[in-house]
Amino acid sequence: MLGYLPRELAKVLAPLMDRQYVECEGYVVGLPEQQLGNVLIQITVQKYQRNDDPKYSQSLWEKFISTIKSGNFQRPTIARYQKNFNLMISDVIANHTHVFSDIEKSFLASFKSLSDDGQHLFVRIYTRKGPWFRKSTISYREILDLEHAAMELKVAGYIDMLSCTVDPSEYDMKEILDVLSVPEMKEILKELQKDKTTCTRRHELVCTLLSLYHNGTCSSLPERILKLTGTCIRISKMADELLWRIQRLFFLNGDQDLSSFLLVEFGVVKFPDYARSISHRPFQERSDMLEYEEAIRVAQVMDESLDNNNMDLVTRCIDLSENRLCAMSKPENATSPEHPPSFFSRFSASWVYSKILTLGVSVYERDRRYEDAIRILKILLSKIPCDRRRGYWTLRLSVDLEHMGRPNESISISEGGVIDPWVRAGSKLALQRRVLRLSKPPRRWKIPSYANYVKRNIKEVNIEGRPLNCETGAKNLFYGYDGELCGVEQLALQYYADEGGGWQGTHSEGGIWMTIFGLLMWDIMFSDIQDVFQSKFQMAPLDLETDDFYKSRKDLAESHLKKIQDGMAEEMLIISWELHQGTTCHGVNWDRHSLTDLRAVVACIGGHRLALLLRHLAVDYRSWSSGMPDLLLWRFLDERGGGEAKLVEVKGPRDQLSEQQRAWILVLMDFGFDVEVCKVSPVVKRR
Repeated sequence: MLGYLPRELAKVLAPLMDRQYVECEGYVVGLPEQQLGNVLIQITVQKYQRNDDPKYSQSLWEKFISTIKSGNFQRPTIARYQKNFNLMISDVIANHTHVFSDIEKSFLASFKSLSDDGQHLFVRIYTRKGPWFRKSTISYREILDLEHAAMELKVAGYIDMLSCTVDPSEYDMKEILDVLSVPEMKEILKELQKDKTTCTRRHELVCTLLSLYHNGTCSSLPERILKLTGTCIRISKMADELLWRIQRLFFLNGDQDLSSFLLVEFGVVKFPDYARSISHRPFQERSDMLEYEEAIRVAQVMDESLDNNNMDLVTRCIDLSENRLCAMSKPENATSPEHPPSFFSRFSASWVYSKILTLGVSVYERDRRYEDAIRILKILLSKIPCDRRRGYWTLRLSVDLEHMGRPNESISISEGGVIDPWVRAGSKLALQRRVLRLSKPPRRWKIPSYANYVKRNIKEVNIEGRPLNCETGAKNLFYGYDGELCGVEQLALQYYADEGGGWQGTHSEGGIWMTIFGLLMWDIMFSDIQDVFQSKFQMAPLDLETDDFYKSRKDLAESHLKKIQDGMAEEMLIISWELHQGTTCHGVNWDRHSLTDLRAVVACIGGHRLALLLRHLAVDYRSWSSGMPDLLLWRFLDERGGGEAKLVEVKGPRDQLSEQQRAWILVLMDFGFDVEVCKVSPVVKRR
């Protein structure tokens, strides 16, 4: 299937075909170069004379002819991607004009004055992987005059053009080499080294040519390249940087791009319906945006350097981030209406630098540079007062201090972390357990109040399986009850379905809970709250993973949770499923869990326990959205629908509970859930 007829044509042709007033034959005239390009087809329509209701059939035919005459189905006046691109620029300039200089606004405004060919060419190469493109290989049906379009873009400053008359020294030679094919690179090397070429792989060929260029052996390399490629073009630096900003401001993330428009228009993706009530924008000043952009560039260099194992550059990124963060003032904890909401903090340079430094801590710890790690952790804790990552930072600081033989300081840090309101979930439990381990007399004589809670016994079940392998570090594989190979979780599911009590179940860790949360709390998530929806392409409110989510919706959420507690969860689940099925929503997986299974789970858990768990997630979604038990099991006890549920964390040989998993199990026990750990061990050979 190639696609669909244009909507205007289909609307008038379909009634004629449905009533068999016409017969159509068609064939493809030409295929597009791009995967989603328009396909040119020719259709022959044969009209039949029918006696039933001739006036109606004639009116349909005349409407069809009128549409054909008035429409231009061979070349749309404006390409869909061109319209979306202009819409994105206009929207951002209208709503974020304060983050652009007059020169930048003038530059972006000039795009609309370009010809259709110029706009088409620019958007086409902007959405392709480059950076350089051979002009001779660019061919799009909607671009009538490529030469004029390219020159127009060059004069306007939207593209750079590389030809034999341009000095190539200001450009990155590696990027230019990427335009060449492997045979072309081999041809150049063959001319230079007189049949001594031994390289065959692209990476080796590029490195060899770069080496020859930089050591002066082949200073004419650019001319040789352009002789093979002809004129090349790329997006200019100014256009690239400004459109990166436009895209980031429009979508408010680094994952979405222009393809999101097409996915929606083609019906591949549907975003939820919500009101956009906006009183604040993420960036208050132009300087805030520029600092954020610089921080993002440092983060990108950090990621690339880690991938390439360039530790010198990694260290420079860490040092730069440390200096930048130290130079920043501590953020205000203001809650006045004039002050931007706290969930905008992720769009700050300090937030990006703190992510880089958090990664830097793990780099230093890996290299046993504990003093450097300790210094960075102390900076993070002093500069970022309100952040859930404080739990991780405090825990790592306590551990690293112990590594350095400073137990008293380590225990003091742990004790401070336990009472820090931003230290939560697994990190808090880990710190509590550290305090209990380190605070033996004579360091501490008083037993902490939480000692009994932390030391509670967790129910365990032990099962045996016949292993395929017992190698350390390898994934544990066992022969299941059906004789097929499976992991420990599948083996446990088979055990619980059989001799373990006839349970049905799923291995989804937190996946099924996130789906249930999304479906039952849909109206809460997408309620009309100030500033949480800035784009029409969001699958969750901006404050979902912050304390503001529950606080700003408390009355609405509690009213909703009361209905769930009173036994209406299954009915609410069905309504939500039918209303929103297929709509993209954070955490909801429409394909993995059927409505039948979700209804069974909700029914077997019971309203009281379900309401407690959903409230727990609503209050602190980020801290508790991971680490839930592997298996969710359920079974019905009688025909009237009474049921029960069980949650199971499965551990193979040598596996241990993480602190986050242990924290979840203790919380679930508090809520009255039946929860246990299933330990799988190899069958013991008996003589």
